[in-house]
Amino acid sequence: MDRLFGLAVLLMAVMSCSKGGVDLASGASDGEELSHGMIVLGERLENPYTTENISAALASVYPTKGRVEVEPTHLYVRFLPVDQSDFDLISDLDLSDYPLDYAIVKDGDYYHDPQIDDDKATWQYAVVPHDYEFPDVYYEIIDKCFITENDAPGRSSDGIDWEAVEREAYRLTGNADMLAGAQTRSGKVNPSGRITIVDDSVNGGKPFGVAGVRVRCNTFVKYSHTYTDRDGYYTIPQKYSAKVRYRLIYKNEKGFALGFNKLLVPASTSALGKASPEGLNYTITKDSDRTMFTRSAVNNSAYDYITRCSGDDMDITPPPSDLRIWLFPSLDVSSSVMIHHGAFVESGYIKKFLGIFSSVIAFFAPDVTVGTKYLNEYSSIYSAVCHELAHTSHFAQTGKDYWDRYILYIMKSFVSSGGMTYGNGNETDAGYCAVGEMWAYYLESVMYKERYGGNVPSFGSSHWFSPQILRVLDERGITRSDILAAMQPDVTDVDLLKTRMMSLYPDKAVVINQVFNRYRNLR
Repeated sequence: MDRLFGLAVLLMAVMSCSKGGVDLASGASDGEELSHGMIVLGERLENPYTTENISAALASVYPTKGRVEVEPTHLYVRFLPVDQSDFDLISDLDLSDYPLDYAIVKDGDYYHDPQIDDDKATWQYAVVPHDYEFPDVYYEIIDKCFITENDAPGRSSDGIDWEAVEREAYRLTGNADMLAGAQTRSGKVNPSGRITIVDDSVNGGKPFGVAGVRVRCNTFVKYSHTYTDRDGYYTIPQKYSAKVRYRLIYKNEKGFALGFNKLLVPASTSALGKASPEGLNYTITKDSDRTMFTRSAVNNSAYDYITRCSGDDMDITPPPSDLRIWLFPSLDVSSSVMIHHGAFVESGYIKKFLGIFSSVIAFFAPDVTVGTKYLNEYSSIYSAVCHELAHTSHFAQTGKDYWDRYILYIMKSFVSSGGMTYGNGNETDAGYCAVGEMWAYYLESVMYKERYGGNVPSFGSSHWFSPQILRVLDERGITRSDILAAMQPDVTDVDLLKTRMMSLYPDKAVVINQVFNRYRNLR
């Protein structure tokens, strides 16, 4: 797997475009050290939710009832996928790569079992219903558990106060220090709060929401998640009375995921620490946590782009679903190679290089890469993401064959022109690059202006393909929806784009012809 990852990163570097203290407002991290490295585990703890421990707690709270053995409602299990096909069979579960019944000495973004080789997938832990039908993936049942659901009354029809039983199970297993204070003694609560980020250049520098990102909570095997709304607010559907461990999972409700969690899992994770079950508010700034800031800014930029693709806004083709975006903090270039969606690696040319690895890389590798080395401000991240996602909308309209020609042109022209990212425009298939980059620089410019105000930036205007053509057409009444509608698979150079636009919009034909000719003649 490391070899595959190395090949994927090599491809990213070759094919890239030239786009070039945490606020815990409520709750606390219990003094734990947080990092973006590997989780450091402490001792194994006694799981209060096992059927044995819940039965003992029930007998303790209601001694006159005698010993009552509860039936399992859930199973605490772990899977060991050996490849992506195995992982796909369990990907609908809420998986964790670290065991849920261990103390955490140092929280982090991932865990890899030391008993498993680094180049192999680690154990994936989950809590499943007791009648779950296991797929053909190696698994082990760790505990049979009793976890009351939200629709169970605090005091059941037979007079049992299950909240009191749960708290007693924590006490009997030596975990009483994890229970919340008096504020929750009257009942369990749904954790709620707000995850925010600061963009110094908008909103007066005030925090605004991290949108559509997954927030996960757990205490032992009691596991639940939800997504933030567009303003960053969340309410976890499960109720808790013990302190909860919070995480951000960068898998967005809009259908994209950021990064990858070690191997296989297509979403980066950021630990937020342990806090009250009442909820956690968390504000991210460029000075508080660089990694989480870039992840959250890319998340919001992609969320904004996809939201604005709708018919009542930009009315353009959205990116394909299940989009995978990787962030590279050591690179200063970005790309939209669309490998996960089958572009490039399935072409005959590259298959000769990758051989049997091509199909695996197509599944494992990203669609978009964002090099964040010099993207220190939210605005620069927003600009880069808008540029790359503009490419993904173009891809969604033109398909893999078009993209293969486009990407191969970038690779070959980089070599033949002595390092010029887009070549000099005279090479074979330069038209693919011209159409694609004109569109991406244009849309990046107008979206930047709409967010930050001022004049429309002239991003990319020094390049030979003259993206200012589309900016001028925009000013003359040709919308971004009109422009993308003309960029069909058979539009493979600038002259064909002009001809198609004149055909589609005959009332603007004179203006279209004049603008294209003006800037093409300046080359």
